[in-house]
Amino acid sequence: MNLLVVLDVLLEEQHVSRAAERLAMSQPAVSRALARLRTMLGDPLLVRTSAGFVLSSRAQLVRQELDVALRDIERVIEPPDFDPATDDSLIRITGLDMEIGLYIPQLIKRIRREAPNMRFEIVRQENDSFPMLENDEVHFSLSGLAPLSAQHSLHRRQIDEMDVVCLMAESHPLAQGNLTMEAYAAQPHGLVSITGHGPGSMEHVLAQHKLTRTVALRLAGFTSVADFLEGSTLIFTLPARIAEKIAIGRKLCIRRLPEPLVAERVKFFIYWHQRYHHDPKIRWIREHFHHVAT
Repeated sequence: MNLLVVLDVLLEEQHVSRAAERLAMSQPAVSRALARLRTMLGDPLLVRTSAGFVLSSRAQLVRQELDVALRDIERVIEPPDFDPATDDSLIRITGLDMEIGLYIPQLIKRIRREAPNMRFEIVRQENDSFPMLENDEVHFSLSGLAPLSAQHSLHRRQIDEMDVVCLMAESHPLAQGNLTMEAYAAQPHGLVSITGHGPGSMEHVLAQHKLTRTVALRLAGFTSVADFLEGSTLIFTLPARIAEKIAIGRKLCIRRLPEPLVAERVKFFIYWHQRYHHDPKIRWIREHFHHVAT
């Protein structure tokens, strides 16, 4: 590559000293480069005449192609341009239904004010979303979980943090009065589980107090939670903002967890893969995520 740059200037200047000055190199260094180029191409390139150097016939052919070739190489090496006003890329995002509903509509409305042609696809999350990032099926994953593998190739930014609360029907016996951890544990519980198996996070908290609960219903998403809660004795334990969104317009009640069971606040993150970490478009979208979060 360095030799091609030297060759380009030599063919334009047709003079070793002037080429050396333009390249900020010493004349001997340019002369050595010319000698290597002559060997590589099997041609003198610059031919001495009484009026100075002129290009050989091979050099004239090379000169026609070299400028275009160097420009193509520069385009490969230089960072890609990104203009939101004209970009029409398809951005793929995955996450659970209610999590997507909390954050992504705001994000898309904000982005489309500056990038009206950008397109979005919300990809159904199958089990763990992190392999979807690894396999380049999505650009972003919205999740409150941490990856079990491939942490070295994933990046994340926190976009929200909230308490965990109880969501139940207004008619539930525990909707009023003192909510003890024993009464909480004794009720039938609902659980939103991506995989459909395994314990929820509250199992570990209850175990610290030598309590257990019965999970009477597992759902793969949040959409139908309100339908199962109204008129039942089920309790769902959910991040506060998700519970608030589910409860809108429904006969549901939100209650704080019993004080001994209050766990760590839930954090939501946006994840992306290392392959897109320096992509100007993805970096621009990440900044919009940050503004939506704040």
